[in-house]
Amino acid sequence: MMIHADWLRPDWGLDHVRAFMTTRAGGVSQGACASMNVGLSVGDDPAAVAYNKGLIEQALGAPARFVWQVHGAAVLRLRPEHGLPGAERVQADAIVSTLPGLGLAIQAADCLPVLFAAPGGVGGAHAGWRGLSAGVLENTVAALCEEARCAPQDIHAWMGACIGPAAFEVGEDVLQAFGATPSDLDPALFRFQANAQGEPRWRADLVALARRRLQAAGLVHISGGHWCTHGDASRFFSFRRSRLDGRMAAVIRLLG
Repeated sequence: MMIHADWLRPDWGLDHVRAFMTTRAGGVSQGACASMNVGLSVGDDPAAVAYNKGLIEQALGAPARFVWQVHGAAVLRLRPEHGLPGAERVQADAIVSTLPGLGLAIQAADCLPVLFAAPGGVGGAHAGWRGLSAGVLENTVAALCEEARCAPQDIHAWMGACIGPAAFEVGEDVLQAFGATPSDLDPALFRFQANAQGEPRWRADLVALARRRLQAAGLVHISGGHWCTHGDASRFFSFRRSRLDGRMAAVIRLLG
């Protein structure tokens, strides 16, 4: 199966990996989850979800390992046993792999999915504000460098679709998580905008926050992050737009 024409693809031009991020298009789910939903927690028909995941694996050309994401910073290092039928889903928010026969998948519906490609390995991370502030990207880079025996500057990172700064309203707790205060903010990361009730709120830029962290981790090849899930209901699912909206997947595999 070819990668669906509407799905997003990294622009890094590497021939040793296969990677993409799904959109709403190309699946069989109905109703609010139409049509390419991969999430089981939104009231969708499990058979439809399973079929959609099968379409992803066909396009990837390999099984895709999902994890139980909890907005943390733990990284799963894929081993052959993780791809066995009936293998339990591991609690983690990032995955790295050096196995050509087993892909990895990150679910998202406003949080930022980041895919990584190194000369001898691949990775993926689920980076909402909690995971970002907890170090999920740094942990993924460190694990991928160890597994693939490479340096950070050898890694290409691609950021998929996430909620954009025009829609991502946050409170002071999010500022504090990133070591910022209302009186000391970087306008490239946070912009003050009170809500309709006049309460203090800020607009956060997940992509800019992630790019800063990736650069601090030593990466020089960083791309993507041009799409807002919340602002394009025809193309993307969005948790903030509807808690029962579907989920998308950013997937990658090493070709061997």
